Amino acid sequence: MLTKRVIPCLDVHDGRVVKGIQFVQLRDAGDPVECAKKYDQAGADELVFLDITASHEGRQTMIHTVEKTADEVFMPLTVGGGISSIDHITALLRAGADKISLNTAAVLDPDLIARAAEKYGCQCIVVAIDARRDPARPGHWQVFTHGGRRPTGLDLLEWAERVTALGAGELLLTSMDADGTRAGYDCDMLAAVTAQVRVPVIASGGAGRLEHFSEAIERGGAQAVLAASLFHFGELTIAQVKDHLRQRGIPVRPVAE
Repeated sequence: MLTKRVIPCLDVHDGRVVKGIQFVQLRDAGDPVECAKKYDQAGADELVFLDITASHEGRQTMIHTVEKTADEVFMPLTVGGGISSIDHITALLRAGADKISLNTAAVLDPDLIARAAEKYGCQCIVVAIDARRDPARPGHWQVFTHGGRRPTGLDLLEWAERVTALGAGELLLTSMDADGTRAGYDCDMLAAVTAQVRVPVIASGGAGRLEHFSEAIERGGAQAVLAASLFHFGELTIAQVKDHLRQRGIPVRPVAE
């Protein structure tokens, strides 16, 4: 059985790691390069680096910060935020990214997914999806872009199926309703998506205690669990999460002593 991954996320704004609640009320959590080094040493399986205002501000991800981060870590690095062209994807991969996360650009230009997957392989292309429950349609979720600022009218399940058909090798699924609340991942949303697609799904948004990580895998079907503030502010460690998952019989990669 494949091991499940534990992934910290660096949401970067103005060159600093931040964390908010439901995409607002941002709180400073440190320097991205120093945070990355800490997680590499702590046994994280991967690291996600998201420039959370790049799309909203109409600019590209900060390549120099990606370069400095990649120089300091040995785990796979996924980078997203403001990526809208093959040239930019190429520049980020050359800067040290291992995977590229597309969100707003994928909605605006879905064919970018196919072009990127053809050039660099499906395993390199992650589509990040920010979604919240649709009050008008119980059991449905709507996709948002521009850092959660703009509703798209797209149905989550239809969009997830479409992007994987276009070549996305992985989905990073964030519940906007749960984000930062620490009330748990939206396992209903996770289960709906993991039943719909055949690529790995990373659960994001809502982790508050150890049980939430195992629930996302056992109930939601996630292949990986992502968290930010719990790790940033020292409330839980990567090792504690992995120990919990191991005790539940969930395979994880050991943390080096």
